[in-house]
Amino acid sequence: MRATEHRLGVVGAGTMGNGIAHAMARAGFEVKLYEVSEPALERGLATIRTNLDREAAKGKIDPAEAPTIFARIHAVRRPQELSACTLVVEAATERLQVKREIFRDLDELLGADAILASNSSSISITKLAAGTRRPAQVIGMHFFNPVPMMKLVEVIRGLQTSEATFQMVRALALDMDKTPVEVNDAAGFVSNRVLMPLLNEAMFAVMEGVAKPEAVDEIFRLGMAHPMGPLTLADFIGLDVCLDIMRVLEDGLGDPKYRPCPLLVRMVDAGWLGRKSGRGFYTYNE
Repeated sequence: MRATEHRLGVVGAGTMGNGIAHAMARAGFEVKLYEVSEPALERGLATIRTNLDREAAKGKIDPAEAPTIFARIHAVRRPQELSACTLVVEAATERLQVKREIFRDLDELLGADAILASNSSSISITKLAAGTRRPAQVIGMHFFNPVPMMKLVEVIRGLQTSEATFQMVRALALDMDKTPVEVNDAAGFVSNRVLMPLLNEAMFAVMEGVAKPEAVDEIFRLGMAHPMGPLTLADFIGLDVCLDIMRVLEDGLGDPKYRPCPLLVRMVDAGWLGRKSGRGFYTYNE
């Protein structure tokens, strides 16, 4: 089966899930978007509409195409409606048990030839695959936020992933006008294994009084030519997500250098999750 013949599904309509569905539809695919929460599904669809309108206003797509692209995204409210999909991307919260349950349910629901992909940013693809009856057809497909804009997709081979599965997913990424980069399975893969300790160390610098968040970020923007500083980026990603990934790294790699910054832990405990909650290292207005 060619990638363009796939019947695609996305599980999760949050920031990453709605972005993945948006990018698939913009590339000409029909895609089913499933979310267990009806309000979350409606928010995801509203975000896609807003982002398509923004792309049209900026000349990135023909304004006349926006309704056609949106019409390719089919909201589904029961998981059974995904049963005909030949490839489903899971984009749920970064928790192993949550992803395992989704993969178990999809494994029972989908046809024997279907591929299960995870948008996980750090969790072992090998572990997810082991909980299914199709480990050769499980793979990581890690997109980057904002998905419609960012070109990179880390394509992660689990220990059991077949060459056919890898090539199919690589072809799909190319059809979506993305750049697939092959990575082997390890905690955090490449992107977050390198990025998250940087963000974590910036948090230690703030906690220990070395500098204020604004100063840390300005040093990285002006001195290292980063488009945004590490603490602004952490707020954008979500401090809860950063904490989950740091814990995956600490557990998976067994090295104390991946210990989450205590300030990060306290901020997440307080509900200060960054931009999405209105407060993180910075304060945000609606």
